[in-house]
Amino acid sequence: MDIKKLYNEKIITVEEALSMIKSEDNIVSALSSAEPREILSNLHTISDRVRNVNVTTCLPMGNYEYFIDSKNSESFLMEGWFYSPAMRKNHKNKNISFIPNHLHFAATKRIFQRKTNVFIGTASTMDKHGYISLSLSATYEREVIQDADLVILEINPNMPRTFGDVNIHISEIDHVIEVDYSIPELPIIEPSQKDKIIGKYIADLVEDGSTIQLGIGGIPNAVAAELMNKKDLGIHTEMLTDGMVDLYEAGVITGKKKTLMQGKMVATFALGTKKLYDFIDDNPAVNILNGNWVNDPYVIGKNYKMVSINTTLEIDLTGQCCSESIGTRQFSGTGGQADTAIGAQNSKGGKSIIALYSTANVRVPGSDERRVVSKIVSTLTKGAAVSLSRNDVDYVVTEYGVVSLRGTSIRERVEKLISIAHPDFRDKLRQEAEELMIW
Repeated sequence: MDIKKLYNEKIITVEEALSMIKSEDNIVSALSSAEPREILSNLHTISDRVRNVNVTTCLPMGNYEYFIDSKNSESFLMEGWFYSPAMRKNHKNKNISFIPNHLHFAATKRIFQRKTNVFIGTASTMDKHGYISLSLSATYEREVIQDADLVILEINPNMPRTFGDVNIHISEIDHVIEVDYSIPELPIIEPSQKDKIIGKYIADLVEDGSTIQLGIGGIPNAVAAELMNKKDLGIHTEMLTDGMVDLYEAGVITGKKKTLMQGKMVATFALGTKKLYDFIDDNPAVNILNGNWVNDPYVIGKNYKMVSINTTLEIDLTGQCCSESIGTRQFSGTGGQADTAIGAQNSKGGKSIIALYSTANVRVPGSDERRVVSKIVSTLTKGAAVSLSRNDVDYVVTEYGVVSLRGTSIRERVEKLISIAHPDFRDKLRQEAEELMIW
């Protein structure tokens, strides 16, 4: 097989790729920073000739015209496994909808529901053996590629070459588009004082030799900073972050004590800055593996002293967590929160940790006024999604302390959670618990 000739025969332009998309097609785009910018940036240019094209995404990085301009709403429907700020803002256009999911089942259940006509994504340049790397994500990409009628990838020399379930032969790809643009980055959020307090509480729960999972935002970044004095930590995480690179370079992450893929940093996607992308490039210590394996709670539970660290928007006095919506308004997504929380509790010596600020400053509906509310509540806001059931909540942390709900009754949970609520709201919470007979 002449690999170079085969590759050249598959090269097309963005315009040629767009010409292959038909009305009623189901398109799936690669996750987040692995999404194909050129195809998505120009998708709206065919809105005059297509109708009801369904585009499935997960945490898109770009504000693409096909979904943010309401005039395209009859041509394109965007359905996402995880909302981005642009999706939240443009949800009102009625052509954006959320797909409830646990991340490890995202592709499996979507494929069950509908056939993929076109998969679009990105990849690194081809090596001498004819292999390209899907690079930054194997969350659902390989499953969807196997299901798709047509696979189109943007080949970008800036994409890192990674190892794991991301390597795919050029013969498995229908078409490639050669591009050259910078990879989207997720800016590092500097931890606030509250973040640092919460980060310290969480770090105190992490024992030497633990395997950890961290997410996005100020609190996870603060946790990473507070883990610098730990020894022989391992990584088995949904998302690989800059904070993990810092811990690796400091000698904190060695993976020596891991019981599953010892010595390897395991993730299903990577999202961060150029520092992270440079770190994972051609680095055999990092494995980007299929999300249906990495996030399977059974697999996660095989790690010794697995620690899952997630954040939530709101928690009620029984322990139910809403981590993805504000009332009925979709804010983000379930992602892998339940996957990792349940998996960690199945781990020998494992811990699942949920963190949140005790209060939030919110806008009063119908006005420009704002007020402070408790994020520990007697009942979740009307319409709120339960992202993590009360059966699966282990440790809860705010800036006022840590409580363990493991094996506790509702009566015990009420007292424990009120003890880490903001002092200004504790009496009211006790009163509401009494009135609602939450005991």
